Amino acid sequence: MKAILYIGHGTRSKKGANEAKQFLEAVMGYVNAPIQEVSFLELTPPFIEEGFRRCVERGATEIKIVPIFLLTAGHIKQDIPDEIAPLHKRYPDISITTTEALGVQEVILDAIAELVKRHLAGPIFSADSILLVGRGSSDPQTRIAFNQIAEGIKRRLTVSSVDVCYLAAIEPTFDQGLETITAKEKGRIIVIPYLLFGGLLLNEVQLKVKQKQKLGHAISCTDSLARHNAIQQIVIDRANAEGERYAAVNH
Repeated sequence: MKAILYIGHGTRSKKGANEAKQFLEAVMGYVNAPIQEVSFLELTPPFIEEGFRRCVERGATEIKIVPIFLLTAGHIKQDIPDEIAPLHKRYPDISITTTEALGVQEVILDAIAELVKRHLAGPIFSADSILLVGRGSSDPQTRIAFNQIAEGIKRRLTVSSVDVCYLAAIEPTFDQGLETITAKEKGRIIVIPYLLFGGLLLNEVQLKVKQKQKLGHAISCTDSLARHNAIQQIVIDRANAEGERYAAVNH
């Protein structure tokens, strides 16, 4: 029997955890699988081992792992496979496959542009600028991906500039990015947190944007990306896809 095990990142924020769970509950209603379970890599229970065990207890003979992560980095390449490997040994008769991270997709860039327009509730001007804020990773592919994202957003919104900064692991930091973009501001500054759900990281971004607002800067912040239904549709499509759309886990 086929099962889907969704894996989110996890957060210490109760609000962020609830947002992720509600998102996945909505997804599950559109996925054609008799068994579906939600789990998280860290911080938020149930964790991967428990979610996997629940699938087995409900009669799963094949489990598709669907990670709810924006980009391919250490969690996708190392942490999740490390969690799955001992489960394969414990349940050798269970077929295990996994989908990829959401990646840099045109539909996601379209959704970001729409979120910005919805946030501004009016026209975007060429003097406006964007600060794209990533979670951050030491994986070298992270910078490559964010350069692609920045270029795609700039094409769609025709703003004067799109700067990139990160919340952890690599520079420029978010604080550095804020200082740089406010020093050269000509029009409005729109901060885009490249985060799927709310949580402590989004709270940090919003707080620092408010501090800049109090100093008189014309700066504002968009919401988490999962607020756009395009993200939900991508996850639904991944979960419903047949075997050629995803790769086997290395055992």
